Amino acid sequence: MSNSRLNLKKSKIRSYFLSIDKKDQKEEEVGPLEYVQMKIPVSDITPELEENLTKKVKNNFLRAKIREANEEDLPSVKYLYDRSWLTSQTPFSAISVSSLKNIWEYPETIILIAKVYGSDAGFAILDFEGENREFGVIAGMGILPRFQRKGLGTVIGMAAWNYFKSKGVHELRCEVYKGNKVSYQFIKSIGFKEYDIKTYRREDFFSES
Repeated sequence: MSNSRLNLKKSKIRSYFLSIDKKDQKEEEVGPLEYVQMKIPVSDITPELEENLTKKVKNNFLRAKIREANEEDLPSVKYLYDRSWLTSQTPFSAISVSSLKNIWEYPETIILIAKVYGSDAGFAILDFEGENREFGVIAGMGILPRFQRKGLGTVIGMAAWNYFKSKGVHELRCEVYKGNKVSYQFIKSIGFKEYDIKTYRREDFFSES
């Protein structure tokens, strides 16, 4: 995929996760949004780190089951997104099933769903960047409020890592809203390091060109 197509895809995916609505909000009403860029090279994921995270997953009392979403799962992902974002420290706007379908249909993008006690409890959107798909990107993650801070994020994170590892990526990347201290600390705790801060503006996503 060319760089222009990659940038277009990334912009579209990010636009679904910002509180900027093209029809109803003006840029000056929302203001620029700063996201911390974080990464961890695969070479930094030592056997000790991987073993420690794997033990946490195995010992997690929630016993979550992870699956890859299909089209029939998208309404459930919408519910998870809407519920998880309402309690987060990240700017929120509701997402539609059609928007999720646009994300799901990208060949490089998959959605993982975690089921706990027979019900869907969390999700992660995984994507690839780079000329050779060498960067694995966690483009979005959400967990229902009643399952937050109970280790489900680690379970989903390890599922993402195992998926990316099977694809031979060189580096894992994600970004977190600067004001979301809880998510930032969690991502940092599993080895990610900050390498940049990116400012998003309305025109980054809603250009008519």
